[in-house]
Amino acid sequence: MGRSLIGFAGWFCLVAAVAAVGAFASRDAADFYGSLVRPAWAPPASVFGPVWTVLYALMAIAAWRVWRIGGWLSARRELAFFLAQLVLNGAWSWLFFAMHKGAAAFADILALWICVATTTVLFARRDRPAAWMLAPYLAWVSFAAFLNASVWRLNPALL
Repeated sequence: MGRSLIGFAGWFCLVAAVAAVGAFASRDAADFYGSLVRPAWAPPASVFGPVWTVLYALMAIAAWRVWRIGGWLSARRELAFFLAQLVLNGAWSWLFFAMHKGAAAFADILALWICVATTTVLFARRDRPAAWMLAPYLAWVSFAAFLNASVWRLNPALL
């Protein structure tokens, strides 16, 4: 029981650290996002924080569920993809919000989508509830990819 709780805390802290890195890069996001030409279907800036909070919590729980089955050695591939998608997730905020690089952010989010989809499939082989916990994340990243592409197209200065 103690190992499981320590593992949960570790996954939670790791995901929270990535969230914090992204939040730091996004500290001026509301102003920047508000200054962009956006498609009519784009959500207001106030939607992103609550959505990401739920998604990050689900991500941490999903990773912990897969990890607790057999640890790193047993789930090395699954957890490697999970870690890769965390890196891409954190990088996107820097590329888009801090550096204003629409093309690079779009390339990143496509790679992120591939990693999240792969992680979801790999998690499903080990723990179906963990995979289902990633389903909203995959849906949101899909939506965000379309939003990223649309905003980039509508704002040509976002090279």
